[in-house]
Amino acid sequence: MPRVSNKPLGQITVICGSMFAGKSEELIRLARRALYAKKAVQVFKPLIDARYHETMVVTHMGVRHEAAAVRTVTELRNAIAPETQVVCIEEAQFFDSSLVDLAVELADRGREVICAGLDQDFRRMPFGPMATLMAIADEVVKLRAICVKCGAPASHTYRQIDGKPAHWDDPVILVGATEVYEARCRNCFEIRGGRERLGTRMSASRTA
Repeated sequence: MPRVSNKPLGQITVICGSMFAGKSEELIRLARRALYAKKAVQVFKPLIDARYHETMVVTHMGVRHEAAAVRTVTELRNAIAPETQVVCIEEAQFFDSSLVDLAVELADRGREVICAGLDQDFRRMPFGPMATLMAIADEVVKLRAICVKCGAPASHTYRQIDGKPAHWDDPVILVGATEVYEARCRNCFEIRGGRERLGTRMSASRTA
């Protein structure tokens, strides 16, 4: 006979995709769904993301949900209340790799962890801890936006500086919205000084 446990079954869900794909909206939907189920929910966001509000998760369409802004994974860990059953983390790509350990620890203790973030940076490279989070997740929800150039499904985040495509060597982190970023499909994506490097980087990762 299989052993029956009364321990809650934890899980990790990762919501990912490009800018403007609806990641924050999906995170808020799942948080509210858990609240409707009378679960204790906490929502966190990185302090660096203050585009629309300092202490709320806000979608590009203006939907809001209360959140706690934290600087580091350690600060996030210390802010989780003992009674919390569902931990939601917005803009997970801005946290360091220790977020993966925290997510696994929480899930192993029977908590639900929901992380939302960009799976790729503006160079189309894996962003922060997102690739590892996707690998260890129980469920991955990958959303696509609409390409602003042609209307096709878009999986990439295009960055523009003064109306021109960003350069490969530009800083990876630049917080912004429509004034800096657009959703682009593969055909419409552009970057300066990067296409050859992207192909070389991907080939190297496959042979490593």
